[in-house]
Amino acid sequence: MTERILVTPADLLGDGVFETLHLRESGPWLLPEHLGRLARSAALLDLPPPPVVDVTAGAGRTGAMRIIYTRTLLHVGVSAIPEQVLRERRDGVRVLSAGLGVAAGHRPPWSLSAAKSLSYASNFAARRWAARHQADDVVWVSLEGYVLEAPTASVVWLSGDELCTVPPAEAGILDGITAAHLLSLAPSAGLRPVHRMVTLPELATADAIWLTSSLRGLAEVISLDGTERPRSPWTPRLLAMLGFTDSF
Repeated sequence: MTERILVTPADLLGDGVFETLHLRESGPWLLPEHLGRLARSAALLDLPPPPVVDVTAGAGRTGAMRIIYTRTLLHVGVSAIPEQVLRERRDGVRVLSAGLGVAAGHRPPWSLSAAKSLSYASNFAARRWAARHQADDVVWVSLEGYVLEAPTASVVWLSGDELCTVPPAEAGILDGITAAHLLSLAPSAGLRPVHRMVTLPELATADAIWLTSSLRGLAEVISLDGTERPRSPWTPRLLAMLGFTDSF
């Protein structure tokens, strides 16, 4: 049975924010962090602070939990994790780079690049473009040549003993909750967490590259702009650190 949600014209224009959480038997993973980002995103859209979110609908279940907040509704839904997400986590992703046409950290004053807004049409259009070119995903690059993010994921890479990701404020991108959590765990694996900008040629020389998000956890980049990359032994280890123990 399909759940019916009443929407207004403003909702149809994407004038709202959302969060996607990995629902585990223990509950929604990293819930406080996601609720915090939901509130920050809402503030960027001049929405009132979100009301208390009832997540009990997912009690005892596993899957994908989505919290949608607009000017007229707060909705929490639970669904199965898409097979494509599970496949990307298991098999890795083939990625193409694409210019975003913006300078890193320099967006219009009305930009919502730091908000997880419902206006995701261009994000999925980028992934469809990748699919038409026999790839799975895209990494966006700034006018100066800096790697920014993927349409639905953060970029994380390993260089020596440094586990790195792009600094959100400096790059003008969404803060990645899974990426931040992974870097907080890096010292326990003998790695140094680093936030820094990286050019595309520099990224290509990394020991390993991943796209990170709540449902994926990690999806290893196995091809970048047509150049094949060997699988990293760090992938199953980092996935286990994130609690994805059934992926390998």
